[in-house]
Amino acid sequence: MKRVIHLIVAILLCLSLVSCSSVQNTPIPSPTPEAAQENQGTEVEPIDENTGQGEEQEKIIRIFCYNDEVKQIIEKFMELHPDFGYDIKIITEYAFGCIDRSVIVNNLMNGAYDMEPPDMFSIEVDYIYPYTHGSNYRFAAPYEELGIDVDTLVKEAGIPRYMVEAGTNRDGKLVALGYQNYAGAFIYRRSIAKKVWGTDDPDVIGNIIGPGWDKFLKAAADLKAKGYGICSGIEDIWMPFERNSEQGWIKDGDIVIDPKREAFLDYARILVENGYTNNTASWSDEWYSDMRGEGKKQIFGFFGPVWFVHYILESYSGGEKPGEGTYGDWAVCDPPEGFFWAGPMILANKNTKHKEAVGEIIRWITLDTSESGLQYLWATGAFGEKRDLPAAAAVAGKLECRTVFMGGQDLFEAYLSASEHARGMGLSEHDDYISHEFIQEAMAYANGQKSRNEAIEDFKKNAADRYAWFSGLLKKESTGTGQNDGSRAGD
Repeated sequence: MKRVIHLIVAILLCLSLVSCSSVQNTPIPSPTPEAAQENQGTEVEPIDENTGQGEEQEKIIRIFCYNDEVKQIIEKFMELHPDFGYDIKIITEYAFGCIDRSVIVNNLMNGAYDMEPPDMFSIEVDYIYPYTHGSNYRFAAPYEELGIDVDTLVKEAGIPRYMVEAGTNRDGKLVALGYQNYAGAFIYRRSIAKKVWGTDDPDVIGNIIGPGWDKFLKAAADLKAKGYGICSGIEDIWMPFERNSEQGWIKDGDIVIDPKREAFLDYARILVENGYTNNTASWSDEWYSDMRGEGKKQIFGFFGPVWFVHYILESYSGGEKPGEGTYGDWAVCDPPEGFFWAGPMILANKNTKHKEAVGEIIRWITLDTSESGLQYLWATGAFGEKRDLPAAAAVAGKLECRTVFMGGQDLFEAYLSASEHARGMGLSEHDDYISHEFIQEAMAYANGQKSRNEAIEDFKKNAADRYAWFSGLLKKESTGTGQNDGSRAGD
Protein backbone atom coordinates (compact mmCIF):
# COMPACT_ATOMS: atom_id res chain seq x y z
CA MET A 1 0.00 0.00 0.00
CA LYS A 2 1.07 3.52 -0.72
CA ARG A 3 -1.50 5.31 1.42
CA VAL A 4 1.16 7.37 3.21
CA ILE A 5 2.54 8.72 -0.04
CA HIS A 6 -0.88 9.50 -1.44
CA LEU A 7 -1.98 11.16 1.79
CA ILE A 8 1.05 13.42 1.94
CA VAL A 9 0.74 14.25 -1.75
CA ALA A 10 -2.94 15.11 -1.27
CA ILE A 11 -2.17 17.41 1.63
CA LEU A 12 0.70 19.10 -0.16
CA LEU A 13 -1.52 19.60 -3.18
CA CYS A 14 -4.22 21.07 -0.97
CA LEU A 15 -1.77 23.48 0.61
CA SER A 16 0.48 24.42 -2.28
CA LEU A 17 -1.62 23.78 -5.38
CA VAL A 18 -4.86 25.14 -4.06
CA SER A 19 -5.79 26.83 -7.27
CA CYS A 20 -5.38 23.60 -9.19
CA SER A 21 -7.52 21.59 -6.79
CA SER A 22 -10.32 24.06 -7.17
CA VAL A 23 -10.57 24.03 -10.95
CA GLN A 24 -13.69 22.34 -12.28
CA ASN A 25 -13.19 21.23 -15.92
CA THR A 26 -9.80 22.83 -16.61
CA PRO A 27 -8.48 21.64 -19.98
CA ILE A 28 -5.49 19.36 -19.50
CA PRO A 29 -3.43 17.60 -22.17
CA SER A 30 -4.53 14.05 -22.78
CA PRO A 31 -2.27 11.31 -21.38
CA THR A 32 -0.34 9.44 -24.00
CA PRO A 33 -0.82 5.69 -24.47
CA GLU A 34 2.86 5.30 -23.61
CA ALA A 35 2.37 7.10 -20.30
CA ALA A 36 -0.60 4.94 -19.55
CA GLN A 37 1.34 1.77 -20.16
CA GLU A 38 4.19 2.95 -17.97
CA ASN A 39 1.96 3.73 -15.01
CA GLN A 40 0.71 0.81 -12.95
CA GLY A 41 -0.96 -0.95 -15.85
CA THR A 42 -3.38 1.91 -16.37
CA GLU A 43 -5.46 1.52 -19.49
CA VAL A 44 -6.66 4.61 -21.33
CA GLU A 45 -9.58 4.02 -23.67
CA PRO A 46 -10.15 6.53 -26.49
CA ILE A 47 -13.73 7.40 -27.41
CA ASP A 48 -15.15 5.07 -30.04
CA GLU A 49 -17.71 6.66 -32.35
CA ASN A 50 -19.58 3.37 -32.22
CA THR A 51 -19.78 3.33 -28.43
CA GLY A 52 -22.87 1.46 -27.35
CA GLN A 53 -23.06 -0.50 -30.62
CA GLY A 54 -22.14 -4.14 -30.44
CA GLU A 55 -21.73 -6.69 -27.70
CA GLU A 56 -18.02 -6.02 -27.18
CA GLN A 57 -18.53 -2.33 -26.39
CA GLU A 58 -21.45 -3.05 -24.08
CA LYS A 59 -19.34 -5.37 -21.93
CA ILE A 60 -16.75 -2.79 -20.85
CA ILE A 61 -16.88 -0.99 -17.50
CA ARG A 62 -14.47 1.90 -17.07
CA ILE A 63 -13.33 2.78 -13.55
CA PHE A 64 -11.21 5.69 -12.33
CA CYS A 65 -9.15 4.72 -9.27
CA TYR A 66 -7.23 7.56 -7.68
CA ASN A 67 -4.70 5.28 -6.04
CA ASP A 68 -3.17 1.81 -6.16
CA GLU A 69 -5.36 0.70 -3.28
CA VAL A 70 -8.65 1.12 -5.14
CA LYS A 71 -7.07 -0.43 -8.22
CA GLN A 72 -6.07 -3.51 -6.20
CA ILE A 73 -9.57 -3.79 -4.81
CA ILE A 74 -11.08 -3.83 -8.30
CA GLU A 75 -8.56 -6.45 -9.35
CA LYS A 76 -9.51 -8.57 -6.34
CA PHE A 77 -13.17 -8.30 -7.31
CA MET A 78 -12.39 -9.62 -10.78
CA GLU A 79 -10.31 -12.44 -9.32
CA LEU A 80 -13.19 -13.54 -7.08
CA HIS A 81 -15.85 -13.09 -9.77
CA PRO A 82 -14.52 -14.84 -12.89
CA ASP A 83 -18.05 -15.08 -14.31
CA PHE A 84 -18.79 -11.38 -13.89
CA GLY A 85 -19.29 -11.03 -17.62
CA TYR A 86 -17.69 -7.61 -18.12
CA ASP A 87 -14.22 -6.41 -18.96
CA ILE A 88 -12.98 -3.71 -16.61
CA LYS A 89 -10.71 -0.95 -17.85
CA ILE A 90 -8.92 0.82 -15.00
CA ILE A 91 -7.75 4.41 -15.26
CA THR A 92 -5.54 5.76 -12.48
CA GLU A 93 -4.15 9.20 -11.74
CA TYR A 94 -0.67 8.03 -12.74
CA ALA A 95 -1.55 8.30 -16.42
CA PHE A 96 -2.01 12.05 -16.06
CA GLY A 97 1.25 13.09 -14.43
CA CYS A 98 1.39 15.47 -11.46
CA ILE A 99 -2.16 16.83 -11.61
CA ASP A 100 -4.63 17.13 -8.76
CA ARG A 101 -6.97 14.12 -8.80
CA SER A 102 -10.07 16.30 -8.32
CA VAL A 103 -9.28 18.04 -11.60
CA ILE A 104 -8.74 14.68 -13.29
CA VAL A 105 -12.12 13.35 -12.19
CA ASN A 106 -13.96 16.51 -13.20
CA ASN A 107 -12.39 16.39 -16.64
CA LEU A 108 -13.05 12.67 -17.05
CA MET A 109 -16.70 13.07 -16.14
CA ASN A 110 -17.02 15.81 -18.75
CA GLY A 111 -15.54 13.61 -21.47
CA ALA A 112 -12.10 15.21 -21.64
CA TYR A 113 -8.91 13.43 -22.77
CA ASP A 114 -10.83 11.88 -25.72
CA MET A 115 -12.06 9.18 -23.34
CA GLU A 116 -15.43 7.84 -22.36
CA PRO A 117 -16.41 9.08 -18.87
CA PRO A 118 -15.87 6.34 -16.29
CA ASP A 119 -18.81 4.22 -15.19
CA MET A 120 -17.48 4.25 -11.66
CA PHE A 121 -14.99 6.45 -9.81
CA SER A 122 -13.43 7.11 -6.41
CA ILE A 123 -13.10 10.45 -4.63
CA GLU A 124 -11.51 11.23 -1.27
CA VAL A 125 -14.18 11.94 1.33
CA ASP A 126 -12.72 15.38 2.02
CA TYR A 127 -13.74 16.36 -1.55
CA ILE A 128 -17.02 14.46 -1.81
CA TYR A 129 -19.35 17.42 -1.25
CA PRO A 130 -19.38 18.67 -4.86
CA TYR A 131 -20.71 15.25 -5.88
CA THR A 132 -23.44 15.13 -3.24
CA HIS A 133 -24.71 18.72 -3.05
CA GLY A 134 -22.49 20.92 -5.17
CA SER A 135 -21.31 21.66 -8.68
CA ASN A 136 -20.87 18.00 -9.73
CA TYR A 137 -24.11 16.78 -8.20
CA ARG A 138 -25.42 15.67 -11.58
CA PHE A 139 -22.65 13.10 -12.04
CA ALA A 140 -23.38 10.75 -9.11
CA ALA A 141 -25.97 7.97 -9.35
CA PRO A 142 -28.03 7.12 -6.25
CA TYR A 143 -27.12 3.65 -5.06
CA GLU A 144 -30.77 2.62 -5.25
CA GLU A 145 -30.63 3.16 -9.03
CA LEU A 146 -27.87 0.56 -9.16
CA GLY A 147 -30.12 -2.15 -7.77
CA ILE A 148 -28.75 -1.85 -4.22
CA ASP A 149 -31.20 -2.28 -1.33
CA VAL A 150 -29.74 0.72 0.46
CA ASP A 151 -31.83 0.88 3.62
CA THR A 152 -31.54 -2.83 4.39
CA LEU A 153 -27.85 -3.30 3.60
CA VAL A 154 -26.63 -0.10 5.29
CA LYS A 155 -28.44 -1.10 8.47
CA GLU A 156 -27.27 -4.73 8.36
CA ALA A 157 -23.67 -3.69 7.71
CA GLY A 158 -23.68 -1.07 10.46
CA ILE A 159 -22.22 1.70 8.30
CA PRO A 160 -21.33 4.64 10.59
CA ARG A 161 -23.65 7.61 10.59
CA TYR A 162 -21.01 10.12 9.51
CA MET A 163 -20.27 8.14 6.34
CA VAL A 164 -23.92 7.87 5.37
CA GLU A 165 -24.38 11.59 6.00
CA ALA A 166 -21.31 12.51 3.95
CA GLY A 167 -22.41 10.26 1.08
CA THR A 168 -26.05 11.39 0.90
CA ASN A 169 -27.03 13.91 -1.76
CA ARG A 170 -29.31 16.92 -1.49
CA ASP A 171 -32.29 14.77 -2.50
CA GLY A 172 -31.70 12.48 0.47
CA LYS A 173 -30.29 9.68 -1.72
CA LEU A 174 -27.12 7.76 -0.89
CA VAL A 175 -24.59 8.18 -3.71
CA ALA A 176 -21.28 7.30 -2.05
CA LEU A 177 -19.79 5.08 0.64
CA GLY A 178 -16.27 4.19 1.66
CA TYR A 179 -14.83 0.77 2.34
CA GLN A 180 -12.79 1.79 5.36
CA ASN A 181 -13.75 3.59 8.55
CA TYR A 182 -11.76 6.83 8.78
CA ALA A 183 -13.29 8.22 11.95
CA GLY A 184 -10.74 9.99 14.11
CA ALA A 185 -9.66 9.42 17.70
CA PHE A 186 -7.06 10.77 20.11
CA ILE A 187 -3.85 8.72 20.12
CA TYR A 188 -1.76 9.20 23.24
CA ARG A 189 1.45 8.12 24.98
CA ARG A 190 0.81 5.54 27.70
CA SER A 191 3.94 6.39 29.68
CA ILE A 192 3.01 10.08 29.89
CA ALA A 193 -0.56 9.27 30.94
CA LYS A 194 0.71 7.15 33.80
CA LYS A 195 3.11 9.84 35.01
CA VAL A 196 0.48 12.58 34.95
CA TRP A 197 -2.72 10.76 35.94
CA GLY A 198 -1.52 7.40 37.24
CA THR A 199 -3.28 5.36 34.55
CA ASP A 200 -3.17 4.72 30.83
CA ASP A 201 -6.69 3.23 30.66
CA PRO A 202 -8.39 4.53 27.47
CA ASP A 203 -11.77 4.97 29.13
CA VAL A 204 -10.25 7.06 31.92
CA ILE A 205 -8.06 9.11 29.60
CA GLY A 206 -10.99 9.71 27.25
CA ASN A 207 -12.91 11.25 30.15
CA ILE A 208 -9.93 13.39 31.10
CA ILE A 209 -9.33 14.96 27.68
CA GLY A 210 -13.03 15.21 26.80
CA PRO A 211 -15.77 15.31 25.84
CA GLY A 212 -15.48 18.99 25.01
CA TRP A 213 -12.54 21.33 24.53
CA ASP A 214 -12.61 22.85 28.00
CA LYS A 215 -11.70 19.44 29.44
CA PHE A 216 -9.00 19.19 26.80
CA LEU A 217 -7.51 22.48 27.99
CA LYS A 218 -7.68 21.31 31.62
CA ALA A 219 -5.77 18.19 30.62
CA ALA A 220 -3.26 20.39 28.80
CA ALA A 221 -2.65 22.35 32.00
CA ASP A 222 -2.10 19.11 33.94
CA LEU A 223 0.40 17.96 31.34
CA LYS A 224 2.23 21.29 31.30
CA ALA A 225 2.66 21.11 35.07
CA LYS A 226 4.62 17.91 34.51
CA GLY A 227 6.62 19.31 31.60
CA TYR A 228 4.62 17.85 28.69
CA GLY A 229 2.68 19.24 25.75
CA ILE A 230 -0.77 17.94 24.93
CA CYS A 231 -0.32 18.00 21.15
CA SER A 232 2.37 19.00 18.70
CA GLY A 233 0.78 22.11 17.18
CA ILE A 234 -2.50 23.93 16.71
CA GLU A 235 -3.18 22.31 13.33
CA ASP A 236 -3.60 19.02 15.18
CA ILE A 237 -6.96 20.13 16.57
CA TRP A 238 -8.30 21.73 13.38
CA MET A 239 -10.04 18.72 11.85
CA PRO A 240 -12.46 18.15 14.78
CA PHE A 241 -13.51 21.82 14.58
CA GLU A 242 -13.79 21.74 10.79
CA ARG A 243 -15.85 18.56 10.69
CA ASN A 244 -18.39 19.85 13.22
CA SER A 245 -19.24 23.09 11.48
CA GLU A 246 -22.85 23.56 10.37
CA GLN A 247 -22.42 26.39 7.88
CA GLY A 248 -20.36 26.29 4.69
CA TRP A 249 -17.81 28.99 3.94
CA ILE A 250 -20.08 30.71 1.41
CA LYS A 251 -23.51 32.25 2.03
CA ASP A 252 -25.24 34.30 -0.66
CA GLY A 253 -21.86 34.78 -2.32
CA ASP A 254 -20.19 36.13 0.84
CA ILE A 255 -17.55 34.58 3.09
CA VAL A 256 -18.94 33.51 6.47
CA ILE A 257 -17.29 31.82 9.44
CA ASP A 258 -19.22 29.10 11.23
CA PRO A 259 -19.15 29.55 15.05
CA LYS A 260 -17.37 26.21 15.41
CA ARG A 261 -14.59 27.30 13.07
CA GLU A 262 -14.35 30.69 14.74
CA ALA A 263 -13.96 28.99 18.13
CA PHE A 264 -10.84 27.33 16.74
CA LEU A 265 -9.16 30.75 16.76
CA ASP A 266 -9.58 31.05 20.52
CA TYR A 267 -8.51 27.52 21.40
CA ALA A 268 -5.51 27.78 19.11
CA ARG A 269 -4.45 31.03 20.82
CA ILE A 270 -4.79 29.44 24.27
CA LEU A 271 -2.66 26.47 23.25
CA VAL A 272 0.14 28.71 22.02
CA GLU A 273 0.00 31.38 24.75
CA ASN A 274 0.13 28.78 27.51
CA GLY A 275 2.86 26.69 25.93
CA TYR A 276 0.65 23.62 25.69
CA THR A 277 2.28 22.48 22.43
CA ASN A 278 5.63 22.57 20.63
CA ASN A 279 3.98 24.93 18.14
CA THR A 280 4.94 22.81 15.15
CA ALA A 281 3.37 22.75 11.70
CA SER A 282 1.74 19.52 10.59
CA TRP A 283 3.82 17.39 8.17
CA SER A 284 7.01 19.20 9.18
CA ASP A 285 10.21 17.57 10.45
CA GLU A 286 9.46 18.94 13.92
CA TRP A 287 6.01 17.34 13.87
CA TYR A 288 7.49 13.96 13.05
CA SER A 289 10.14 14.45 15.74
CA ASP A 290 7.38 14.78 18.31
CA MET A 291 6.11 11.35 17.27
CA ARG A 292 9.51 9.93 18.17
CA GLY A 293 9.58 11.81 21.46
CA GLU A 294 12.47 13.98 20.29
CA GLY A 295 10.83 17.41 20.29
CA LYS A 296 11.45 20.41 22.57
CA LYS A 297 9.18 18.74 25.08
CA GLN A 298 7.52 15.35 25.08
CA ILE A 299 4.12 15.45 23.39
CA PHE A 300 1.17 13.53 24.77
CA GLY A 301 -0.87 12.81 21.65
CA PHE A 302 -2.09 13.24 18.10
CA PHE A 303 -5.48 13.13 16.36
CA GLY A 304 -6.12 10.68 13.56
CA PRO A 305 -7.95 7.64 12.11
CA VAL A 306 -6.66 4.07 12.00
CA TRP A 307 -4.67 4.80 8.87
CA PHE A 308 -2.84 7.54 10.79
CA VAL A 309 -1.78 4.98 13.41
CA HIS A 310 -0.59 2.41 10.88
CA TYR A 311 1.02 4.55 8.22
CA ILE A 312 2.09 7.79 9.91
CA LEU A 313 2.56 7.36 13.63
CA GLU A 314 4.08 3.88 13.50
CA SER A 315 6.32 4.84 10.59
CA TYR A 316 7.72 7.85 12.48
CA SER A 317 7.80 6.39 15.99
CA GLY A 318 11.55 5.87 15.79
CA GLY A 319 11.49 2.14 16.38
CA GLU A 320 10.33 -1.28 15.32
CA LYS A 321 9.82 -2.87 18.71
CA PRO A 322 9.00 -1.76 22.28
CA GLY A 323 11.84 0.21 23.82
CA GLU A 324 12.81 1.83 20.54
CA GLY A 325 11.60 5.40 20.15
CA THR A 326 7.95 5.55 21.17
CA TYR A 327 7.07 2.21 19.61
CA GLY A 328 4.60 0.32 21.82
CA ASP A 329 3.88 3.36 24.00
CA TRP A 330 0.60 4.34 22.37
CA ALA A 331 -3.12 3.93 23.04
CA VAL A 332 -6.37 5.29 21.59
CA CYS A 333 -9.34 6.95 23.27
CA ASP A 334 -12.40 8.91 22.19
CA PRO A 335 -11.55 12.46 21.05
CA PRO A 336 -12.96 15.63 22.67
CA GLU A 337 -15.17 15.92 19.60
CA GLY A 338 -15.85 13.39 16.86
CA PHE A 339 -14.40 13.81 13.36
CA PHE A 340 -13.26 11.94 10.27
CA TRP A 341 -10.36 12.48 7.93
CA ALA A 342 -9.40 11.28 4.43
CA GLY A 343 -10.23 8.00 2.74
CA PRO A 344 -11.87 6.93 -0.54
CA MET A 345 -15.57 7.10 -1.37
CA ILE A 346 -16.97 5.02 -4.23
CA LEU A 347 -19.44 6.52 -6.72
CA ALA A 348 -21.17 5.53 -9.94
CA ASN A 349 -21.68 7.70 -13.00
CA LYS A 350 -25.36 8.59 -13.23
CA ASN A 351 -25.16 8.04 -16.99
CA THR A 352 -23.51 4.64 -16.94
CA LYS A 353 -25.14 2.11 -19.23
CA HIS A 354 -24.23 -0.70 -16.84
CA LYS A 355 -25.96 0.27 -13.61
CA GLU A 356 -26.67 -3.21 -12.29
CA ALA A 357 -23.15 -4.45 -13.01
CA VAL A 358 -21.61 -1.34 -11.43
CA GLY A 359 -23.98 -1.81 -8.51
CA GLU A 360 -22.69 -5.35 -8.05
CA ILE A 361 -19.11 -4.07 -7.74
CA ILE A 362 -20.05 -1.25 -5.36
CA ARG A 363 -22.16 -3.54 -3.19
CA TRP A 364 -19.23 -5.99 -2.89
CA ILE A 365 -16.84 -3.17 -1.97
CA THR A 366 -18.98 -1.29 0.54
CA LEU A 367 -21.83 -3.45 1.86
CA ASP A 368 -20.98 -7.14 1.47
CA THR A 369 -20.28 -8.41 5.00
CA SER A 370 -19.70 -12.06 4.04
CA GLU A 371 -16.25 -13.61 4.34
CA SER A 372 -15.78 -13.22 0.58
CA GLY A 373 -16.80 -9.54 0.60
CA LEU A 374 -14.28 -6.72 0.67
CA GLN A 375 -15.28 -5.62 4.16
CA TYR A 376 -14.09 -8.89 5.67
CA LEU A 377 -11.04 -9.13 3.41
CA TRP A 378 -10.09 -5.54 4.29
CA ALA A 379 -10.31 -6.23 8.01
CA THR A 380 -8.32 -9.47 7.89
CA GLY A 381 -5.26 -8.18 6.04
CA ALA A 382 -5.89 -9.43 2.50
CA PHE A 383 -4.36 -6.27 1.05
CA GLY A 384 -1.20 -5.96 3.11
CA GLU A 385 0.40 -6.58 6.45
CA LYS A 386 -1.67 -3.87 8.15
CA ARG A 387 -5.22 -4.73 9.19
CA ASP A 388 -7.42 -1.75 8.51
CA LEU A 389 -10.80 -0.92 10.01
CA PRO A 390 -13.66 -1.72 7.61
CA ALA A 391 -16.62 0.60 7.19
CA ALA A 392 -19.01 -2.14 8.27
CA ALA A 393 -19.30 -2.31 12.06
CA ALA A 394 -21.02 -5.69 11.57
CA VAL A 395 -17.66 -7.03 10.39
CA ALA A 396 -15.31 -5.05 12.66
CA GLY A 397 -17.36 -5.95 15.73
CA LYS A 398 -16.67 -9.65 15.17
CA LEU A 399 -12.91 -9.23 14.85
CA GLU A 400 -9.98 -7.90 16.86
CA CYS A 401 -6.95 -5.92 15.80
CA ARG A 402 -4.38 -5.98 18.60
CA THR A 403 -0.88 -4.77 17.83
CA VAL A 404 2.35 -4.51 19.77
CA PHE A 405 2.69 -0.93 18.60
CA MET A 406 -0.51 -0.04 20.46
CA GLY A 407 0.41 -1.95 23.60
CA GLY A 408 -2.01 -4.76 22.78
CA GLN A 409 -5.10 -2.52 22.57
CA ASP A 410 -7.86 -3.64 20.19
CA LEU A 411 -7.88 -0.89 17.56
CA PHE A 412 -11.16 -2.02 16.05
CA GLU A 413 -13.00 -1.69 19.35
CA ALA A 414 -11.43 1.69 20.10
CA TYR A 415 -12.22 3.21 16.73
CA LEU A 416 -15.74 1.82 16.58
CA SER A 417 -16.32 3.77 19.76
CA ALA A 418 -14.74 6.93 18.32
CA SER A 419 -16.78 6.70 15.12
CA GLU A 420 -20.02 6.99 17.08
CA HIS A 421 -19.15 10.63 17.81
CA ALA A 422 -18.40 11.70 14.23
CA ARG A 423 -20.87 13.57 12.03
CA GLY A 424 -20.76 13.91 8.26
CA MET A 425 -22.55 17.22 7.85
CA GLY A 426 -19.48 19.46 8.18
CA LEU A 427 -18.44 19.40 4.52
CA SER A 428 -18.90 22.12 1.91
CA GLU A 429 -17.85 22.87 -1.65
CA HIS A 430 -14.83 25.07 -1.04
CA ASP A 431 -13.27 23.54 2.06
CA ASP A 432 -9.92 22.74 0.49
CA TYR A 433 -8.70 26.21 -0.41
CA ILE A 434 -10.77 28.39 1.95
CA SER A 435 -9.91 26.29 5.01
CA HIS A 436 -6.25 26.67 4.14
CA GLU A 437 -6.62 30.45 4.16
CA PHE A 438 -8.34 30.30 7.55
CA ILE A 439 -5.67 28.11 9.14
CA GLN A 440 -2.95 30.53 8.01
CA GLU A 441 -4.72 33.45 9.68
CA ALA A 442 -5.44 31.40 12.79
CA MET A 443 -1.73 30.64 13.12
CA ALA A 444 -0.87 34.33 12.77
CA TYR A 445 -3.38 35.20 15.50
CA ALA A 446 -2.29 32.36 17.80
CA ASN A 447 1.32 33.49 17.55
CA GLY A 448 0.49 37.11 18.32
CA GLN A 449 1.32 38.39 14.84
CA LYS A 450 -2.19 39.77 14.30
CA SER A 451 -5.13 40.75 16.43
CA ARG A 452 -8.23 38.59 16.29
CA ASN A 453 -10.09 41.17 14.20
CA GLU A 454 -7.15 41.61 11.85
CA ALA A 455 -6.90 37.86 11.31
CA ILE A 456 -10.62 37.58 10.56
CA GLU A 457 -10.66 40.56 8.21
CA ASP A 458 -7.56 39.41 6.35
CA PHE A 459 -9.03 35.93 6.05
CA LYS A 460 -12.31 37.23 4.63
CA LYS A 461 -10.49 39.38 2.08
CA ASN A 462 -8.13 36.62 0.94
CA ALA A 463 -10.88 34.01 0.88
CA ALA A 464 -13.23 36.33 -1.02
CA ASP A 465 -10.53 37.00 -3.62
CA ARG A 466 -9.93 33.29 -3.98
CA TYR A 467 -13.64 32.52 -4.23
CA ALA A 468 -14.19 35.27 -6.82
CA TRP A 469 -11.37 33.84 -8.92
CA PHE A 470 -12.80 30.36 -8.58
CA SER A 471 -16.35 31.41 -9.40
CA GLY A 472 -15.24 33.26 -12.51
CA LEU A 473 -13.20 30.31 -13.67
CA LEU A 474 -16.08 27.94 -13.02
CA LYS A 475 -18.46 30.02 -15.15
CA LYS A 476 -15.86 30.31 -17.91
CA GLU A 477 -14.81 26.69 -18.04
CA SER A 478 -18.03 24.87 -17.16
CA THR A 479 -19.37 22.72 -19.99
CA GLY A 480 -22.33 21.26 -18.12
CA THR A 481 -25.67 22.46 -16.82
CA GLY A 482 -27.32 22.57 -13.44
CA GLN A 483 -24.28 23.94 -11.63
CA ASN A 484 -24.59 26.06 -8.52
CA ASP A 485 -22.30 27.81 -6.09
CA GLY A 486 -21.87 24.62 -4.10
CA SER A 487 -23.05 26.05 -0.81
CA ARG A 488 -24.92 23.89 1.68
CA ALA A 489 -28.65 24.13 1.96
CA GLY A 490 -29.43 27.39 3.68
CA ASP A 491 -26.02 28.85 2.82
